[in-house]
Amino acid sequence: MAATDFKDYYSVLGVSKTASADEIKRAFRKLARKYHPDVNPGDSTAEAKFKEVSEAYEVLSDTEKRQKYDQFGRYWQQASRNGSSSYANPADFDGFDFNNYGSFDEFINELLGRFGSGFGGPGGPGAPGSAGGPGNYTYRTAPRSGGFGFDTGAPPGASGQSFDQEASISLSLSEAFKGTQKRLKIGSNEVEVRIPPGAKQGTKVRLRGQGQMNPYTRQRGDIYLVVNLSAHPVFQLEGETLVCEVPITPDESVLGGKITVPTPDGSVTMNLPPGVKSGQSLRLRGKGWPSPKGARGDQLVRVVITPPKSLNDQEKALYEQIRDQRTTDPRSHLNLVQL
Repeated sequence: MAATDFKDYYSVLGVSKTASADEIKRAFRKLARKYHPDVNPGDSTAEAKFKEVSEAYEVLSDTEKRQKYDQFGRYWQQASRNGSSSYANPADFDGFDFNNYGSFDEFINELLGRFGSGFGGPGGPGAPGSAGGPGNYTYRTAPRSGGFGFDTGAPPGASGQSFDQEASISLSLSEAFKGTQKRLKIGSNEVEVRIPPGAKQGTKVRLRGQGQMNPYTRQRGDIYLVVNLSAHPVFQLEGETLVCEVPITPDESVLGGKITVPTPDGSVTMNLPPGVKSGQSLRLRGKGWPSPKGARGDQLVRVVITPPKSLNDQEKALYEQIRDQRTTDPRSHLNLVQL
């Protein structure tokens, strides 16, 4: 990444570098609701801002990514691919100065040339810029244990060399839920890729025969598209479970009732039991994430008790009346606690 391409993700979300995970989450949700394409139809500036905010949240909400971002700055992605965070100076790698390269692919390309590996050169798969265009994905050599996925010319099998590659493809939660088709440019070729419904973070889609050329067998390896899900302002995928957070009022928490909640298929009415606690999850069966076989999982609705920000005189009087007549103390079990 060139120096001019570096993004201060903390500034993007408007938080400090010491912000907690909850502060980052709240900042993202506020900005995501503001710039979401559904709220700003046809506004390309808002759409670009939404993508930028989602990108920042994706990094800062992940403990490992955030640690590398804080440590390596604009080289954090290179450090992640190398599988190490122990370099004292990220601009120094075995005598190579990253500052001399516009991108990490340029560094790899020159390094391959120095070793005379015979693949990944200009114009072929693996060359900088050889994969891109429609589809929004990042192209890289698939990592090998202890290295970058290339060797110094030893025969195949001698060092575990592979000519497969990986590319990170970004999907919105809607695209992943419904399935989608992407037209990707790989070298001089364009391929149509079908992503089935129900793709999750890290799902791999195999493109046979689209990887690096094996100079010994003259056969190409495969490319694995690794799905990267963009953040959504309402829904989130926790493992294989679709979760949404819904605010409720204090009286709804006490009395229960019927509330309207969002699902991937549209809003539905759900029964809220009396006495529900903040943070408690309620289950909507068959409204969750699709499995590879097409069956739908369950959706969890996480309720959050949200006090009103302002009260009129009548509401305030009623709350004071409840307070004065309350017969229970939820903190009574803490009265004798001490160290």
